Amino acid sequence: MTRGTQDETTAAARAGDAPALTTDGLPDWLAPVAAAARSVRPRQLSRFLPPEDGRGRQSAVLILFGEGQRGPELLLQERAGSLRSHAGQPSFPGGALDPEDGDPHTTGPLRAALREAEEETGLDPAGVQLFGVLPRLYIPVSEFVVTPVLGWWREPSPVGAVDPAETARVFTVPVADLTDPAHRVTVVHPRGHEGPGFTVESALVWGFTAGVIDRILHFSGWERPWDRSRHVPLDWHA
Repeated sequence: MTRGTQDETTAAARAGDAPALTTDGLPDWLAPVAAAARSVRPRQLSRFLPPEDGRGRQSAVLILFGEGQRGPELLLQERAGSLRSHAGQPSFPGGALDPEDGDPHTTGPLRAALREAEEETGLDPAGVQLFGVLPRLYIPVSEFVVTPVLGWWREPSPVGAVDPAETARVFTVPVADLTDPAHRVTVVHPRGHEGPGFTVESALVWGFTAGVIDRILHFSGWERPWDRSRHVPLDWHA
């Protein structure tokens, strides 16, 4: 989503058309993330951008920051191993936009991110403050055009796997673990592709999710030097 589109989204949201985007009352530690969301450009996040001809299924994910016993944390889920697409892979809550979510270029992603997160994890959207969006990205293997929506878990609510057929588990990861060089790896896909990865909470976070987390850490100034030569191969079926 471009800077202009983000401004349009914010204006529409404030008009009552969707959940509002606001940075009011954010904890100080989230300020660098909010600033990065306002300034980062699409090519700085990924080389995979939405096709210019408009192809791709519009979708959104919720990147939800909370505060746990070990400080700032991020909400993730692990997809069920029986799914046809991205089985067993850790991910942000999210999914495709429904018609009732509205315009995919303005307020639709905000509604979709909250709706999907509620459907998948059971969280109460009323306790989530949306404070920014990142540029839209593209997942070639599934042809999803994804808008990452940033949220602050202002009032945490119980979460868990709502439908075990779709979600194996829901968990939080301390940001301190994500920035710890001991948990950072370069993931090597069987086809030869390489990308950032995180070994946290008994899971290997890789692919789109790891790539977005990596860029958030970098542009928020949270990234610590880590050994990029530490390679972890994926299984052949990944």
